[in-house]
Amino acid sequence: MKNSKIKNSITAIILLFTIASFAQDKASNIVSLDVFYSKIKSQKNPQIIDARGAEEYALNHINGAVNFNLQSENYAKAVAALDKSKPVFIYSIGAGRSVALEKELLKNGFIEAYSLEGGIANWIGNGKPFYTNSKSKLSLTEYNKIIADNNAVLVDIGSKYCGACKKVKPVLETIKTQYGTNLKIVEIDLEENPQIIADLKTIKVFPTLILYQNGKIVFKKEGLGDLKKDVDVALAEN
Repeated sequence: MKNSKIKNSITAIILLFTIASFAQDKASNIVSLDVFYSKIKSQKNPQIIDARGAEEYALNHINGAVNFNLQSENYAKAVAALDKSKPVFIYSIGAGRSVALEKELLKNGFIEAYSLEGGIANWIGNGKPFYTNSKSKLSLTEYNKIIADNNAVLVDIGSKYCGACKKVKPVLETIKTQYGTNLKIVEIDLEENPQIIADLKTIKVFPTLILYQNGKIVFKKEGLGDLKKDVDVALAEN
């Protein structure tokens, strides 16, 4: 009898954790670029929120987006200017700040809120329309020439505001020291080269690392992972 009660208690605890986990997942509505874009296009005047910092927003953002997040001084005023009965579309550099804002808005009476998977990287990196106040330092023609003129090229695509992207830099220095002129390393940041990222139409997240050999892609990595090992293995095999 005692064992039966213990088993029932354990089952109840597991069930509670499962329900809580499910509720937590449901609270965050991260959607793909296709869904995010199609929902925006279905609205006459879409409510788009850039949840990054003001400096990031000033450099580039989705057309028509307003800028604020949970830490913004104008947060209350910005929220009051929105229509709670209509959906809001939120993005950030990845999904951290957008998801936090999404949950807060839903908790406070908004009927629909969506966070963009991959954030601004996914939007610009797949050629969707955006505002920028800077001209890319590298054109697609120049990019393709670099790939064609070098036997091996490692391309690092990211943003100076991306935490994970910063972790790539010391690894690149190690790789550069090891391979020297045998491997061309190209670093492309959103802040200096937004158009080339858009033109490539293949970037979903920051950072993205692409290794080319003899003009062909050997691997494409989303996130840092074990970059040094992957480069060593790929170059040894080819």
